[in-house]
Amino acid sequence: MCGRFALATDKKVLEMLFDLEIRADLPPRFNIAPSQEILAVRLSPEHGKKEAAFFKWGLVPFFADDETIGSRMINARAETVPQKPSFRNAFKKRRLLIPATGFYEWKKENGSKQPYYICRKDGKPFSLAGLWERWEKGKEPLESCTIITTEPNELIAPLHNRMPVIIPNSAYEDWLKEDPGKDLSRLLTPSPVEELTAYPVSRLVNNPSQDRKELLEPIEA
Repeated sequence: MCGRFALATDKKVLEMLFDLEIRADLPPRFNIAPSQEILAVRLSPEHGKKEAAFFKWGLVPFFADDETIGSRMINARAETVPQKPSFRNAFKKRRLLIPATGFYEWKKENGSKQPYYICRKDGKPFSLAGLWERWEKGKEPLESCTIITTEPNELIAPLHNRMPVIIPNSAYEDWLKEDPGKDLSRLLTPSPVEELTAYPVSRLVNNPSQDRKELLEPIEA
């Protein structure tokens, strides 16, 4: 699964990455957790152009009776997302890109779980594959999202049996654009291992209230 990630880069870098203006303030975040508001890029349902918006992490299907179901929908499996009722409509029509500078996975070591931070070797931000929904049964409409996961590559496999899908920069338009006949399975695959690095970090990341740069510093496992 993907249960924590970081987004700590200059807003201008993201604007260049997505070729759009981001009007909101974007303070660095080092420990983004489920149920929090996260930045993502989608095609606007109003005018069809790319836009940056905020979504609650934990997808609430439009047909759900209770928004608390979102706590169980932080991830969607690439193998079943086209068919599963909770995700299939969003997969067809409401895909988005979730910018990140790294994500965390936990490895079982000596009877406990050691967190590892995974990022690009070149330090550049990247985009996780996601889906979004709009839920209108509450007092206010709620827009929420989930992160798609797939089988791990050789780097992640010793840490966890899943990893988030990373969409290549060259495929951003294909991922966002609605096309009923499009085969997106080629994008729902593990990232090339040579692009990423992983190292152990402090267990302070286990506490979502901890959100500081020191969480990204490597330690001896």
